[in-house]
Amino acid sequence: MKRILIPAGGAVLATGLLAAGLAGNAQAASDVASDQMAASAANAKAIAQFWAENNGAALKAAKESNVWDKSDVARLQSKGGYSSDTKPGSTAPIGEEKKTSAKVQNVNMPKTIGKVFFVNSKGEKRWCSATSIQSKYRNLVATAGHCVYDTATNSDTMSKWVFVPGYYQGKSPWGIYVGKQAFTHYDFDVYEDYDRDYAFVTVYNGVKLGSGTPKKVTKAEFDKYEGVKDAKDVEISREEFRKGKLDPTSTEAYWVKRGSAPEASGPDYPGAVVAKVEVSEATYKAARVGKGNGRKFGEPVTEIVTDPQAAAYKANQAKDPAKYPAKVVQDRRGNWTITHYYVQQWQKPGSDTKFYKTVFYIIEGFAKDAGRLGDNVGGQGFAWNQPTGKYVRVFGYPAAPHPDGNKNYTGITPKWCYGKTTKKLQGSAAKKIEEHMALKCAMTEGADGGPWLYKYSNAKRLGYLNGVISTFNDQDGNGRVDYISSPYFDGETNVVYKAAAAAWSGKVV
Repeated sequence: MKRILIPAGGAVLATGLLAAGLAGNAQAASDVASDQMAASAANAKAIAQFWAENNGAALKAAKESNVWDKSDVARLQSKGGYSSDTKPGSTAPIGEEKKTSAKVQNVNMPKTIGKVFFVNSKGEKRWCSATSIQSKYRNLVATAGHCVYDTATNSDTMSKWVFVPGYYQGKSPWGIYVGKQAFTHYDFDVYEDYDRDYAFVTVYNGVKLGSGTPKKVTKAEFDKYEGVKDAKDVEISREEFRKGKLDPTSTEAYWVKRGSAPEASGPDYPGAVVAKVEVSEATYKAARVGKGNGRKFGEPVTEIVTDPQAAAYKANQAKDPAKYPAKVVQDRRGNWTITHYYVQQWQKPGSDTKFYKTVFYIIEGFAKDAGRLGDNVGGQGFAWNQPTGKYVRVFGYPAAPHPDGNKNYTGITPKWCYGKTTKKLQGSAAKKIEEHMALKCAMTEGADGGPWLYKYSNAKRLGYLNGVISTFNDQDGNGRVDYISSPYFDGETNVVYKAAAAAWSGKVV
């Protein structure tokens, strides 16, 4: 523990003036930083669909995290032993089994590990390594802080953050788990102190996405439904159009598209019908409400689009703004929307006027609940203030090349390292590293966020999380990563973990 944080309000903690319990509570309260991620089930479903659509195309397109560059891969310096701030402690894993005397030589990869995927402030799809961890609601993921908080944007949380346990080439065997709330240490959230480069994220129940079954509904039901839906325009005859317009039980919306040679009219002309004409936001706002040419035609229509769709529309808009007058907006998390505005154009139908009806569908069963993360893959235990110099097994998905350009890993399958942790070390001054522990290991970026498991049982595939991969280091200066490091998990880490482990998340569907 490097600093004493003074709570807001000017209170001063002085030895002998306040009881130890009161001081401890004030310190604990100031240790935890919490930030909202997917704020609603509907938002979480949209995020899961973003990654899963087109057979996991976005998942496959993501690349390993890119926080570290060659200048960051440097030597760690010895600073002596660790200093506990409380007594050592631990929380048992989910699915703890009976002890076994079986001797297993091969390393069994834990079911709890996987990749976290996110979109950073540059709009890049990236991933890190992570693990499921024990919690009250079996809904918690542990990874590196820099795999949750975007240090390029003053530590905003990453956009579209999900965890996929057992991920393999676009597949999500246990579903996609969307992040709901992120917990980290105040020092990382505010100061980007890599001695606190860890984060715990509560996730919604997993989502499994399938083809779904379309169900025809009314316009009102379509507008109310927050899941996957579709509206199809079908060309019809003038007779069907007139019949449908007069049918009060019809579930379709009937409309007319102006032909190539229409005869303009006013709304009072016998047989006149109204078409919608797309205009700019300014023209729409200036238009009055009511019946007549140039009057507003319904409410603006907003559609959520992908990055390529937004770019294509903006390119067309630059060439012909009159033909493409919609408003294109990107929010601070990188999500794109296109809003269309329409006014009325009354006309006498000509021979080439086309009549349409819009049929509305909701896609029921498209997204299925996959259950709680811990129920599906289990969860590692948690340990803090443990002695260094103990054996740990570390897992991750390394992918990046070494500083000298040599690329040993693909990031497709998880790798592991095994050994004793070092005493507390000092690293990058820019990242304020003074209290990391290290392990001899050649894994590269992409493995960051991967768990350090103390007392790992090869038979049970369970252990106690005692660190996460934070940095990559070249101790002998030969251009190859030969050590990795983790923040030391102390009593303050346990305070952050306990806050996250008690937080509920719920279902997406």
